[in-house]
Amino acid sequence: MAKEVQEKHVDIFYTSIKTALNTPGVKIQRSEFLKKQLSKHFPEDVVKEAIQKNPASAGITKEEIEKIAVSCIKYERMKVTSISAAAGIPGGFAMIGTVPADAAQYFAHVIRVMQKLVYLYGWEELHDSEEGFDDETMNKITLFMGVMFGVSSANAAINQIAKLAAVNIEKKIARKALTKGAIYPVVKRVAGIIGMKMTKEIFAKGIGKTIPFVSAAISGGMTYTTFNSMTSKLKKHLEALPIADKNFYDSFDEKEMEIIDVDFEEILENEDDVS
Repeated sequence: MAKEVQEKHVDIFYTSIKTALNTPGVKIQRSEFLKKQLSKHFPEDVVKEAIQKNPASAGITKEEIEKIAVSCIKYERMKVTSISAAAGIPGGFAMIGTVPADAAQYFAHVIRVMQKLVYLYGWEELHDSEEGFDDETMNKITLFMGVMFGVSSANAAINQIAKLAAVNIEKKIARKALTKGAIYPVVKRVAGIIGMKMTKEIFAKGIGKTIPFVSAAISGGMTYTTFNSMTSKLKKHLEALPIADKNFYDSFDEKEMEIIDVDFEEILENEDDVS
């Protein structure tokens, strides 16, 4: 029975995210985004190196990146909150039917800001496939989403993969680690936990929409709060990783670095907070 419930939550997560991924404008192209954001503040040679490697290895500090990251969060938060409030205006029980569409819009903006943050804090393109978001992309999105939802195994997996990426900045090691078959059990666990949490949050939001006149304020307010919490968790986690630290690259000596491997089985041995 527990397995059936787990599978149901995994399905809820992937259905919601795949619907969000079909929303126009959800895909953020890494090089274009970094060029647009960094060119406002840094010379051309620094911007080029940031795109080729990552912002931290190009000498951009976490404090400088944070200013841009906060601006990106505010922009996406304003847009998604406005959409959510507008969707809640009519009120009444008929509004329950709009929850899935509203949820898709919400998670589209979550994925948009996720991409912006991971690119600013040193990660590779999330979607290299010409066809868009493939299974490999879903693994990455699931783990980053897990960080946003406070899932400990997602945090642990991202920590380990970030170490690989930091010491192999030119070798695309992070991508390989994120697409290994060994990571699938971690990804599936994270997806199930998120699916359960999404069910609770979407239901709560739906109840708010059934209250006439005040539903716009409730819907917009809940969206603002949850979006702010999720993006803050991701930003805080990403900026603490070596891949985002200029000082790490300033003192980096490849010869002195010990070989790092990712033990996904060890990550699975630890229990997650599913409350």
